[in-house]
Amino acid sequence: MLSNEEKKRIVDAIKQAELNTSGEVRVHIESHCKKDVLDRAADVFALLKMHKTQLRNGVLFYLAIKDKQFAVLGDAGINSLVPENFWEEVKDEMLLHFKQGNFTVGLVNGITMAGEKLKQHFPYQKDDINELPDEISFGK
Repeated sequence: MLSNEEKKRIVDAIKQAELNTSGEVRVHIESHCKKDVLDRAADVFALLKMHKTQLRNGVLFYLAIKDKQFAVLGDAGINSLVPENFWEEVKDEMLLHFKQGNFTVGLVNGITMAGEKLKQHFPYQKDDINELPDEISFGK
């Protein structure tokens, strides 16, 4: 689905987004979504244990490539602080690039936008630890 270079760019964007925040970003990619995309994203969110971060400040970027569906899902801590339409703005930015076949650029831009909000609301503290892996997870 992605070249090694594209995977590296996405993981680098995750690491950069998390550099100045206690927030956590994950990307999950699979071929097909066999249910409502938000329901599947919520399932993956739980599967990846993203709800277990101390401040409930995880953000999941879920993509079902072949079905051309995606969702951005934030946990309760970050959702309570961002403007109501923030995740839609992130998705709109991503979709601009996805429509042109630029999945990596769309993901990197979305991750960067989420990272800025996480940094604003959950700035890095000297005792912060990386609570979740930065690697991309893949489904079927």
